[in-house]
Amino acid sequence: MDWRNLSADELEFEFNPQHSVADFGSFQVERTAASELARREMTAQLDISYGPSPTRTLDVYPVAPCAANAAPPVHVFFHGGYWRTQDKANFAFIARTLVELGIATVIANYDLCPEVSLDVVVDSAMQAVAWTRRNAASFGADPERLTLSGNSAGAHLSAMALAHDWTAHGLPASVVKGIVAISGIYDPEPAMHISVNAEIGLTAEIAKRNNVLALDPGEPVPVALFAGAVEPDHWRQQTHLYAAYLESHGFRPTTKIEPGKHHFNIMDNYLDADQPIVRAIRAMV
Repeated sequence: MDWRNLSADELEFEFNPQHSVADFGSFQVERTAASELARREMTAQLDISYGPSPTRTLDVYPVAPCAANAAPPVHVFFHGGYWRTQDKANFAFIARTLVELGIATVIANYDLCPEVSLDVVVDSAMQAVAWTRRNAASFGADPERLTLSGNSAGAHLSAMALAHDWTAHGLPASVVKGIVAISGIYDPEPAMHISVNAEIGLTAEIAKRNNVLALDPGEPVPVALFAGAVEPDHWRQQTHLYAAYLESHGFRPTTKIEPGKHHFNIMDNYLDADQPIVRAIRAMV
């Protein structure tokens, strides 16, 4: 069934993850403790400004230098929250896992709705990537080995980075060497028809400009797509649609539907280096 034929209640269930997982808040508790520990114990440069607004900040978790090895790769993570909520501090646990694997990690905040439009949200995320590309060497990482991941809205932002014109920033066209996108919303249009749009403020024009199912994704790079097997059908369909779209543009994405996972507990993957999401990142770098 086309999502446009769903009732209002069905649209909320399918496209508002907080309506499909009753106790969604409980799934961040363990990860919050892990993030607080990581921020206390890890070497980090916190709250680095990459732009004029107070939300354009990022945290850098470098890899300890080793004279015998080349500069490590760098990975940027974008959090979810339907482009309107969440904070990088809640995702430091990702940096602990990746840094232990020799991957320098940047956890980025970005501008949020309703203070700005989705256009500005996307612009801020692209500025965070550009900052990382320009400054990776300053924290010992290799700017030529830059990959991205994100969940939910962060998956959309990672996908937008593939379609972005990096030459407009004075950078090479091939800034992003691969993405891992988790439980993404790749076409923003359905969000216009659920309660979250009171904060997001989407219009048909804004949604169209930021629909990665209609934007040129550029030259093929590795892409790994994940979704939870118990996420609503139409939410999972977004992942399958994006995979098919990338294939039509010469990409060879991998798609994995994680058994027993929904929109919130799928992020537990990042707590363990042997889980599929982290393995996908390692394979790219």
